[in-house]
Amino acid sequence: MKLPISLVIVTLNEEKNIERCLRSVLWAQDIVVLDSGSQDRTCEIAKSLGARVFSEPWKGFGPQKRRAVELANQDWILSLDADEVLSIEASHELQEKFKTMDSKKGYFFPRKSFYLGRWILHGGWYPDYQLRLFNRKQSNWDKADIHEKVQVQVKEKLKNPIEHYVFKDLADQVETNNRYSSLQAKQHFTKGESFSLFRLLIKPFSKFIECYFLKKGIMDGLPGLIIAVGAGYSVFIRWAKVWELEREQKK
Repeated sequence: MKLPISLVIVTLNEEKNIERCLRSVLWAQDIVVLDSGSQDRTCEIAKSLGARVFSEPWKGFGPQKRRAVELANQDWILSLDADEVLSIEASHELQEKFKTMDSKKGYFFPRKSFYLGRWILHGGWYPDYQLRLFNRKQSNWDKADIHEKVQVQVKEKLKNPIEHYVFKDLADQVETNNRYSSLQAKQHFTKGESFSLFRLLIKPFSKFIECYFLKKGIMDGLPGLIIAVGAGYSVFIRWAKVWELEREQKK
């Protein structure tokens, strides 16, 4: 039986992920895919699985996801990224809980990420709770361009996970870190958070220590080390880009 829930996804060139994502929630009455100009088979695959597909220019993460929620025809919204899958256990939990869900609540799922051939269970990557189920009459995404969040009155954690197929490979991780660090640098710059040598030198090192030792990334083997170094580098390049933005402003 299908539930009166809209599965909502924003996409760009996700042909390798979109089918796996949609098939995990085919019990939803409505599936909305808001695409921002894919050049691959993302839209074609989504339509073949019953999704209503829309195409609009990219507005930033928060605004794009808000627009996708507007396009839904159900008030209960399950928002996933294309590289995520609702686990079988999470599907059963949600279906069993649906009749008693409170529209004022936003529901968090733990998120488990698969990378470099294994599930990553430490380093701050798990349980990594994500608020992905809410009623749009009471809640919605904020308007942040990056690190968007659902604004909700009451929060509740569910037990079973979303599965996240986070990066295709190391090159994809580096490319993603580069893209996100640019967005974060602009966010710092806009807020007036200025560059300092202390931030450039200390914050990356402290991030590595946090991920690898304090949050036990060391227990994830070599992938845990790679992730911790990548996290530190991402912080380093972010503050270097803040310095670059400040230099450009002074010209």
